[in-house]
Amino acid sequence: MAYVISDECIACGACTAECPVDAISEGDIYTIDADTCIDCGACASACPVDAPHEA
Repeated sequence: MAYVISDECIACGACTAECPVDAISEGDIYTIDADTCIDCGACASACPVDAPHEA
């Protein structure tokens, strides 16, 4: 199951640097491509506001 990013996202970019498969896209609230995400949790570990979570 892929991770998703909630509305708590502050668009700081911490998660994008940690994603090993470049599944995260920038925006007002970042998004994760479910087809690319490998469910590793690296984004969740890097996020200061706990926005990424398992779908």
